[in-house]
Parts: sequence; C-alpha cells; structure tokens
Amino acid sequence: FEQFCINFTNEKLQQHFNQHVFKMEQEEYTKEEINWSYIEFVDNQDVLDLIEKKPGGIIALLDEACMFPKSTHETFAQKLYQMFGKNKRFTKPKLSRTSFTISHYAGEVTYLADLFLDKNKDYVVAEHQDLLTASKCPFVVSLFPPLPEESSKSSKFSSIGSRFKLQLQSLMETLSSTEPHYIRCVKPNNVLRPAIFENLNVIQQLRCGGVLEAIRISCAGYPTRRTFYEFLLRFGVLAPEVLEGNHDDKVACQMILDKMGLKGYQIGKTKVFLRAGQMAELDARRAEVLGNAAKKIQRQIRTYITRKDFILLRNAAIQLQSCWRGMLACKLYELLRREAAALKIQKHFRRYVARKSYLTLRSSTITLQTGLRAMTAYNEFRFRRQTKAAIIIQAHLRCHRAFSYYKGLQKAAIVSQCGWRQRVARRELRKLKMAARETGALKEAKDKLEKRVEELTWRLQLEKRLRTDLEEAKAQEMAKLQDAVHAMQIQVEEANAKVIKEREAARKAIEEAPPVIKETPVIVQDTAKIDLLSAEVDSLKALLLSERQAAEEARKACTDAEIRNAELVNKLEGAERKVDQLQESVQRLEEKLSNMESENQVLRQQALTMSPTGKSLSARPKTTIIQRTPDNGNVLNGETKIASDMTLAVSQPREPESEEKPQKSLNEKQQENQDLLIKCITQDLGFSGGKPVAACVIYKCLLHWRSFEVERTSVFDRIIQTIASAIEVQDNNDVLAYWLSNTSTLLLLLQHTLKASGTASSFTPQRRRSTSASLFGRMSQGLRASPQSGGLSFLNGRVLGRLDDLRQVEAKYPALLFKQQLTAFLEKIYGMIRDNLKKQISPLLGLCIQAPRASRASLVKGRSQANAVAQQALAAHWQSIVKNLDDYLKMMKANYVPPFLVRKVFTQIFSFMNVQLFNSLLLRRECCSFSNGEYVKAGLAELEQWCCSATEDYAGSAWDELKHIRQAVGFLVIHQKPKKSLNEITNELCPVLSIQQLYRISTMYWDDKYGTHSVSSEVISSMRVMMTEDSNNAVSSSFLLDDDSSIPFSVDDISKSIQQVEIVDIEPPPLIRENSGFTFLHQRSD
Repeated sequence: FEQFCINFTNEKLQQHFNQHVFKMEQEEYTKEEINWSYIEFVDNQDVLDLIEKKPGGIIALLDEACMFPKSTHETFAQKLYQMFGKNKRFTKPKLSRTSFTISHYAGEVTYLADLFLDKNKDYVVAEHQDLLTASKCPFVVSLFPPLPEESSKSSKFSSIGSRFKLQLQSLMETLSSTEPHYIRCVKPNNVLRPAIFENLNVIQQLRCGGVLEAIRISCAGYPTRRTFYEFLLRFGVLAPEVLEGNHDDKVACQMILDKMGLKGYQIGKTKVFLRAGQMAELDARRAEVLGNAAKKIQRQIRTYITRKDFILLRNAAIQLQSCWRGMLACKLYELLRREAAALKIQKHFRRYVARKSYLTLRSSTITLQTGLRAMTAYNEFRFRRQTKAAIIIQAHLRCHRAFSYYKGLQKAAIVSQCGWRQRVARRELRKLKMAARETGALKEAKDKLEKRVEELTWRLQLEKRLRTDLEEAKAQEMAKLQDAVHAMQIQVEEANAKVIKEREAARKAIEEAPPVIKETPVIVQDTAKIDLLSAEVDSLKALLLSERQAAEEARKACTDAEIRNAELVNKLEGAERKVDQLQESVQRLEEKLSNMESENQVLRQQALTMSPTGKSLSARPKTTIIQRTPDNGNVLNGETKIASDMTLAVSQPREPESEEKPQKSLNEKQQENQDLLIKCITQDLGFSGGKPVAACVIYKCLLHWRSFEVERTSVFDRIIQTIASAIEVQDNNDVLAYWLSNTSTLLLLLQHTLKASGTASSFTPQRRRSTSASLFGRMSQGLRASPQSGGLSFLNGRVLGRLDDLRQVEAKYPALLFKQQLTAFLEKIYGMIRDNLKKQISPLLGLCIQAPRASRASLVKGRSQANAVAQQALAAHWQSIVKNLDDYLKMMKANYVPPFLVRKVFTQIFSFMNVQLFNSLLLRRECCSFSNGEYVKAGLAELEQWCCSATEDYAGSAWDELKHIRQAVGFLVIHQKPKKSLNEITNELCPVLSIQQLYRISTMYWDDKYGTHSVSSEVISSMRVMMTEDSNNAVSSSFLLDDDSSIPFSVDDISKSIQQVEIVDIEPPPLIRENSGFTFLHQRSD
C-alpha cells in the first residue's frame, strides 16, 4: 500500500514535469508564433484516472471496500479485476488471487492487496485527535493538525488514501504556483559500489524519467526567453548607441543581437528566444563590460579600507598579547602549587588504604583455611566409604554379566542346533522324494514319509518349547538386570542427597564461625606445637593426594565397566536380533514343510493307484496328474521340474463308454467358456465404479471354475499370453496403463485369496495327525470333484464382497505360478511406462540447461520491448516437462491406476530429473553460473507448483527427490558467498551435498550478471583438506549421482496400500452377458 502511494505521487510529479517541460514549452512557442516543429511525448493521464478517478478509481473502490465490514482483500481484488479487466494499464497476474499489476510510466509494478484494507483504515480517533491537538508542546501539535470542518462533518470515515490524495493535490497546487526546477537522481549500478557505471541501466532510468525527451526538446527548441523590456534592460550596456536612438523595442533587440553576431535565435511577438548557450555568451560580454568599470571603483576603495583595518588590527593585537601573557603566568603558578599539595595527600591516603586491605585479607584467609581443611577431611572420609560400596556393587554386577553371557551362548547353541537339524531333515526328505519316484518303492515311501512327518512335527514342537523356555529365561534375566540398575540408582540418589546435606552443614559452619580479627601474639614456647601441626598438615596433604589418585583410578575402572556394560548390552541386542531371524527362518521352514505335505499327498495318491485298494476308485472318471514342465513356462522355487515319463491314471478297462461321454462334454463346455473369456478380455472392457472390469471378470471366473485348486489347467497360460500380446506395442501408453490397472487389481485379489496348500502346518500336532489320517478321504474327494461340476455348489448362495470377505483358497502349483508370472508382468508394464516418460523428458532436460544462454541476449535489449517474450521463451521448456507430467497423470487417472503405483512412477521420474540436472550442472562450467541458477530455480518452482496441484496422493514424496539440485541452485543464487563459512555451507545451506560436489560447484561458479565472487579461499582450502582425508580413508571420490532403475515395490507393498476392492456390482461385458455358462456373474450382494 505504501509503494502504491509512492508510485501515485511519482505519476503526479511526472505529469507536472510533462506539463511544465513539454506542454507549456510548446504552447508558448505557438503563442509567440515562431518557427517550431511539434514533438510528441507520452502522457500518463490514463494511469492517474485509473488510480484517482471518481467514482471508478482504485482509491475510490478501496474507500468503498473499507466502509463495508465484511469486505476482505480477496473481495477487493476481485472487484478490481471486474472493474479494470479491460484497462490496458491494469493486468492480473496468472498465479495469484490477491495481486494486481499497474503499468506506470517507468514500467510494470505488481502490488499485493493483502493488507490494503487494514492500512487504509489506519486513522486517528477524533477524541485522540482533539486531545493531542490541544497539547502545549508545539511539536506534538504539528504532528496532529486539526482536520478541516467540511471533511469532518461530511463523513466520520476518513481513509489514508483519501487524505493522501488531498495532500498530494495540495502539493501539486503549490508546485503549480511556483517555477520549479527538477533534479533527477540516477542509480549508476546495482552492486552499490563506486566508479562502476552500467550504461544500459543508466540510459533506462533516464528514458523512464523523461530526461532524454526533455533534453531532446531543449536542444531542438529555445531554452532561454526574455521579454523585449527585460532584454534591453539587461543587455543595453552592450550597445549604448541603440538605447540613445529612438528605436522600437523589437528593432532595438534585433540590432543588439546583430551587433553581437548571434545566429539561430527567434524573435516573437513579445519575447526574444535564444538557443542553448547564447544567453551565456551575452552574459559573458555584459560581464566583461561591467567588470572593466567595476575594477576601477574597487581598486580605490579597497586600498582605503585595507589600510584603515591594518592600523586598527595592529594596535589591538599589541594590547591583547600583553594581557594574555600575564594571565598565562598566573595560571601556571596556581597549577604548580596544586600539584605539590595533591602529591602529599595521595601519599598518605594510599598508605592507609594498603594497610587496611592487608589486615582484612589476612583475617579472611585464616577463617577460610579453617573451613576448607575441615570440609576436605570430611570429603575424604565420605569418598572412602563410597569407594567400598562401589566395589561390592561391581562384584555382584560382574557376576551377573558372566551368568547372562553364559545363558546367551547356551540359547544361541540350541537355536543353531535346531536350524541344522531342520536342514538335515530337508536333505533326508529330498532323498525320500527321489526314491519315491521309483514305481516299486511307492508303498514303502508312503510309510516312511508318514513317520518322517510325525518325527518332524515332534521336533518342531520340541523346538517351540525350547524357544519358549529361552524367552522366559531372557525375560527373567532382564527383570533381574532392571532390579539391579534400579537399586544402584537408589543408592546413587541417596549418596547425592548426603553430599548436598554435608555441603550445607559445612557452609553453615563457615558462616557461623567468628571471624579472626585480632592478631594473636606468637610465643616462642609454642613453636614446637606449630611444627607438629605443620607436619600433620603435610601428612594429610600426602594422604589426600594418594586418595585422589585412588579415586581417579576408581573412576577409570568405573568408566571401563560402563563401556563393557554397553558392549554387553549391544551383544544382547544382537542376540535378540539373531533370535528374531531364527524365528523367521523357523516360520519359513514351517511353510516349506506344509508344501512338502502337499507333495506327500500326491505321492500317497500315486501309491493308492498302485495298491490293490485302488480298485475301489475304479468307478471314478479318468483323471491324469502330470507335473508342469518348462515347456509350459512353469518354474517352482527356481528349479525346473522334469515331467514324468509315465502317466498315472485311475481307470478300469471294462468301464462302459457311456460313462466317458458326460466327462468329455463337460470338458468341451469348459474349453468353450475359457475361449469366450479369452476373447472377451482381448477387448477394452473399460472400468466400472473405478474398478477394472477385465480383472474382476477373470477373478470371478477362475474362482467359480475352481481353477486355483486343480493340478493341471491351461487357462492361466492363455491369460498370460493375452496380456503379453496386448503390451507388445511399448509406445502405446494408454494400453500399458489399462493393463497396469488390471494386473495390479488381479494380483491384489490373488494375494488375499490364495494360500499355500500346506497351511495345515500351523495346526497342533493332534490336528495335523488327524488331517494326515483323513488324507485318503480328501484325495478321493478331490478326484471325484471336477472343476466344472462343483462350480455352482462352490458359491452356495454366498456372493463375493469386499477384500476382507474373500474366501481363502488352497492354491495348487499352477495358481501359484500364475501369481508369480502376473507379478513379473506388473513390474514389466510399470518399467515400460516409466521408461517412456523418461524418454520424453530427457531431451527437454538438456534444453532446460542450455536455454539461458540462448535467451540471455534478448533479456538485456530492453525491459519495455522484449521482457515478456523472453520470459515466455525461458519457461517454455519447463512448461513442456510439466505438460508431459500432466498428460501421464491424467492418463493413469483415467485408467484408475492405483495411487501407490502413480506415486512410485513420479518419485522415480523426479529422481531421474534430479540426477540429470545435477550431473549437467557439475560437468559443464557454463551451466554453473548465477543467471543459470536463477533460471533453474524458476523451473523448479514450476515443478513444485505441479506437485502441489497433483496432491500428495499422486505426487507423494516426489518433490523431496530434487533435494540435490535444489540445494545446488540455492547455493548458486545466494549473495555474499565469500562471507559464508564451511560449517554454514555444509550444515545449513547444502547438508545433502558431499564435499566433492561442493568443491566442484565452488570452483566452477561464475557470475555473469552481477560479477560476484565464489566462496573464500579459506573455505576452498578446507574442502581440499577434507577431500584428501576422504581419499585416504578409502571414501568414494565420485561427485556424480546414479539413476536407480529398479522396481521400488513388492506385492506386499501393493497389498498394504490398497485396503479394499469392491467386486460385487461389476456388470458383465456384452459378449458373455447372455451366455448360460456365465450366469454366476449376474449375482449381487444383499
């Protein structure tokens, strides 16, 4: 608001200057009818109308807004935008809601309207005005002049803007009534240093201030003008014969100018107009004539005055010197007499003060020595008692540490034995599996495996019991340690309390002791006692010294004990971490054991087919169980399964052909449904309620057909092949985003639905035995239930709901392999989208670094001509990057990609931008300049604004990935770098950058705009020393950053980030909506 008022005043003064210099000058030439060519000039009346015009000016609108109590700076700014939106002098900034820009005669100025209303209302209360006006102090009265009666009666509200406008109007009236002379102040440079002139800056100030225009008019016109009477009155002495003749004034002026030989002047109706310098020439001629006449008069009068003054001055000097010398002699005598008296007084006073100080110090010393000796003896006694107690505590603590260390070793040994026994058990089980492949040993393998499972179950239970005992022992030891520490803390607190009490008692005793003031006479007979006491004092000092040494040794021992205690605590924490790791390994072994049990089920089934009891199952339909081979693309635990050469079948040679026909028709129908599903998902099914239709349909069909629970199926391979063929075109980002959304949703559903087929390992031993006992019944049920026949009975009236309501399914090997392949495709699609975005913004990043050099020349040509165009050219590359980011964000939002994956994409992209920009800054000296830092800083502001507009749900911590380039650019654009110390640079300005990087920036920095210098030489030398130390310590000396192109997430991260997926109300696609095999998709939840 204050700058607004100042610029308003400048506009008024500029208009007055224009009127005085330009308008009045030309009007007078026209009035006198002289030969003159009209010169145009810039009039700023439209800016003044915009500010002060009633009722539509800015000040009028501000007063109107101040009268309404509900008005705010935002409503005031909006009103300005509405009123002056089409005014060529008024513009609105793009990124602000409360700012506005006015084009003044000197350039554009942007104002912040946040506090305009508050500052405009800052007026003095009427009662306070009257009180201060009635003050007796004239200065206070001048500060608060009384308001005019008209303004006080018209309205109670008087704003600062209105009063400022009235005062400015009064000032302009005063200036109009006078003959002003203007002084223009020019700022030579922006660095505030002498003897430096920036030509472009100076010429811009002169041009904006109208000085060049005024000079041009003055040079082209007649700056000096006089009326005929004034001209003859002043310059008539140059031609006395013209004045003696009876000539007209105009003719007389013409004759004088012709006699002087002047050319280029003009004679108007009433005035003579002279060119620049002609008046000075006439004045010089006139001064020469008058000077010759004045010299004769001055010569005579000066001679007379000078002689008279000399005689008077000589007589006065003689009299004054005699009086002054007598006065100096009297003062010197008085000074010598006072110095002699002062010396005597000082001698006696100093002797008195010295003796008094000595007596006081002696008595205080005797009293203090008595108290200190008593306190020292008591401290020694107390220290010996504490030392003895500390020794006892240390003995018990060391005993406890040794016992704890022994228990930790015992616990670690037990855990290691458990792990080794599990490993041996796995080897034995692998050998049994190899032996079980032989046809003749299947039955014997079944019995051995059952015994081995029971033995492993018993061992696992024993290990759990041992682990429980170890945890209880550890808890007891920790409780004992805590009790011991608590007891030691109590003893320390008691000792501190006793020390405080003893100090207070000693201080009171010292205060109550009577001071020894009188001197006691020393008798010759007491010298023996004095010698004895001195000997005792010496012995006590020696004893005190020895006790102090013992105390110091005790302190060192205590410090060593504390260090050992800290080491033991660290070892204990390491042991706890090892125990946690062993527990995790035990859990993994349990999961592997459950997988082994599922394989054991298959082996038992094969044994049944070979045994005579298998004949009871001959009435079942023909079923083939074959392990998946690498030809189908299936890998389990990184090991390729080799297909068995033989096919185990449960069949009967004599069964009639009528029993095989329903099974064949059922398989054909299942194959048709699978073909229809594959054909359906090849199309773009879109989204329903923010959820991908294809993923939900695939999941519902697989779950309904019980494909996750079968040993052999081809539907998983066909779905994977469909996805692979859809993403062959890597440049189609829309297709990639569509399948990224579908694969992530489908993988999330599988993560919450599938479980390993051997999860029964978490049961109790009794439960596991009962499960093993009923293994044949479960296998026979699995053989009887085909994937299609149990479809409708699977739902059993239950409809799929949220993610928490999904049924856990024991997944077989094909389903688990499908989950792994789906995970691989998810990571591949994610990497393709990320790499495509990197390819698009990589060339733009190179242009961003090079843009300032190409456009710097356009910036210095003139602010009024090409400033806006140059700024747009500089920001074009950054805006292109922001546009690419917006396009990708809109594309992923349109395809409902999970926000977690979107955040990961933009986080890695911003990390890539940070690496590219930072490495370019360090490798190229032309980029490491002040102007380039300002440009990159402006581009980073664009990226920050994009992160804010994209919200944290999609941008995440992407802005934090630019910390290296942000701190480097911030270091480039700061002023007064030589005043910054190394500590301030490394801890406050650039804490993330290494010493090598800071040294590289400091040595390559150059200021192409203001000519400032880099950091001081002391800081550079300190950086060299630190880099030398780092090289000696084998620390990496590379100052460049590396780009991380790995996949920054796992399946568990996606599962945790997406809490629920509603798959109930998904509308089936038109292709399968009317098919009878997909009627289960039409069911809804209650």
